[in-house]
Amino acid sequence: MTWASIDLNADLGEGFGRWRLTDDEELLSVVTSANVACGFHAGDAVTMRRVCRMAAEKSVRIGAQVSYRDLAGFGRRAMDVPSDELAAEVAYQIGALEIFARAAGSRVSYVKPHGALYNRVVHDEEQASAVVDGVLMSGERLPVLGLPGSRLHTMAEKAGLPAVTEAFADRAYTADGRLVPRGEEGAVVTDPAAVVERSVSMARFGVITARCGKAIPVRARSLCLHGDTPGAVSLARRVRRQLETAGVRVESFV
Repeated sequence: MTWASIDLNADLGEGFGRWRLTDDEELLSVVTSANVACGFHAGDAVTMRRVCRMAAEKSVRIGAQVSYRDLAGFGRRAMDVPSDELAAEVAYQIGALEIFARAAGSRVSYVKPHGALYNRVVHDEEQASAVVDGVLMSGERLPVLGLPGSRLHTMAEKAGLPAVTEAFADRAYTADGRLVPRGEEGAVVTDPAAVVERSVSMARFGVITARCGKAIPVRARSLCLHGDTPGAVSLARRVRRQLETAGVRVESFV
């Protein structure tokens, strides 16, 4: 399935104290949805407030990027967290971000897991259910952004939450449509031209070439642009420009 329009999202607010990883202001001039770190893998109160304010000023939708509690490992280390604890921590993160989103005149519009949690809920029904329980605990029936065919989406739909499919132009895919683990060679696509080409292919035709060379279907309503790669802002602008040249409307899924 292809879309007449596509959302562009990026992980933002991934700093802590004086340390900043992403060029939030410049990326917010390109994307239509901002996945804002909520303090568990990155981000702090001042950073969340700043990013929410800028996002609201640019009419960019604000999403809670929830994570395992893992500042030292940037949320990318595998963890085993009891379901009730994970649900509470997801709700906590959404609530924290909602304070700053409202203060900026906006709201939290969706939820996206980060890093190890994102990959875990693709196949782990128990952890996926805990994330969904956390979203429900927050008091809002928020859309959940994730990989097509994931257990997260299955559990979200069972709970009556909108499931929004996402794709990654700069990540390698396996033949079954999963992301190649970051620790493996070739997991991240670094050639800017290839990233742009893959973006247009997914948006217009719903297909991408897997690492093995096989063309696989990717049904994506939103396309993630990583903000922590070298030249991220320039690449994001190039992707958006080429999508619009190809006749694809770039707009939020919310």
